[in-house]
Amino acid sequence: MFYPTGRAIGLIALGAPIAAILAAIIPALWAIGAAWAAMLLLLLLLDGLIAAKARDVRLAIPQSAEIGAPMTLAAEASFSGLMVPQRIFGNLGVDHRLADSGKIEFALARIAGSAAFAGEATTIPGRRGTGEIGKFWLRWKGPLGLAWRQIVQPGAETVAVIPNIAAVRSPTVQMFLRDSVFGLMARKFRGEGSEFEALADYQPGMDRRSIDWKGSARHSKLLAKEYDTERNNQIVFALDCGSAMCEPIDGLPRIDRAVSAALLTAYVTLKSGDKTSLFSFAAKPELSTPFLSGSRNFFRLQQEAATIDYRHQESNYTLALSSLQNRLKRRSLIIIFTDFTDPTAADLMLEAAGRLIDKHLVLFVILEDQELRAIIDKAPESAEDVARSVTAQNLHNQKNLVISRLQHLGIDVIEGAHDEIGTRLINGYLKIKRRGAL
Repeated sequence: MFYPTGRAIGLIALGAPIAAILAAIIPALWAIGAAWAAMLLLLLLLDGLIAAKARDVRLAIPQSAEIGAPMTLAAEASFSGLMVPQRIFGNLGVDHRLADSGKIEFALARIAGSAAFAGEATTIPGRRGTGEIGKFWLRWKGPLGLAWRQIVQPGAETVAVIPNIAAVRSPTVQMFLRDSVFGLMARKFRGEGSEFEALADYQPGMDRRSIDWKGSARHSKLLAKEYDTERNNQIVFALDCGSAMCEPIDGLPRIDRAVSAALLTAYVTLKSGDKTSLFSFAAKPELSTPFLSGSRNFFRLQQEAATIDYRHQESNYTLALSSLQNRLKRRSLIIIFTDFTDPTAADLMLEAAGRLIDKHLVLFVILEDQELRAIIDKAPESAEDVARSVTAQNLHNQKNLVISRLQHLGIDVIEGAHDEIGTRLINGYLKIKRRGAL
């Protein structure tokens, strides 16, 4: 199939005013306009017929991609005919998970010494789930540049958009895990745990409360007790996927930022020998994985996290946290990722969290609203800016009030920007491990 290019339409349209002018000057020449249009139509038809024909079109699509990370697609096409085109243009129809515009554009260049063309395109998936691949259009110009020739190839493939774990693969995190988790610096976990490990010579800087006075008296020198950090603890990552967590932060929904931070910390908990579980909720509890242990199960956690959906509904903290409490049979560390804007919902959350701390250790993780902070810090230039800044400050004050109430309950709260919250959460988890709070 082929159709006219912009050049062909422009040349055909140009013939009309020229024919009108000639007809006004010399009426006998009116037929020149019609002849001009007919000639261009014939050339357009000829251009489309002699243009190269696509012989083999292939599209390479990855099976999975991480949200917020570039995904590269490759296309190849070979042609038959004497008039090989100079450049090929393509469009791939995709759903909104893979591209906001619903399409990915390609530009294929000729491979030197052959009649084949190849090109790549990059997109950044913006939502988790299964991204569907639609039709693939290829088009190229004929040798005269008057006709576009086009083919359409149906698509039936899908791409699994999974949580982003780029932070887990970073050299900094790997070095940190090697040194602080695997035992190359084993003494890092000794001294503040709850399981007695051994007696060692007291060194300056050690906590004086660790001195074993009876042992020191028997051996006529100061000895201190060393403790080993407990393993096999239960760690639960509870992720709120309600409407507040679906709001974007720096281009991605809050829930996806939270999932990435949770998976980064889960990688550390699995490496540390603790049992780890994922739990998600909105209006009702949704995902609830069994407790997994060992780094071999990290991939399973990533796959389970990919199923956490976006729920545009109010979160029911009472139902969710009560269900979670009934599920847990022993003391656990519950790390809750959430956000709150409604004071009534915050009160219900505080009430539900207060019931958890009687038996479990609770840690709240809150992503800093950078857009709200920017509105507050911006110098106002109009009355509208002042009103916006006052509203933003009130929302900020309400959030700080809820955080203060959580801390008064004895609940630790970690708040930070999305690009640093994972590291801060890991440090908080290791601090809990070192002091043997579980």
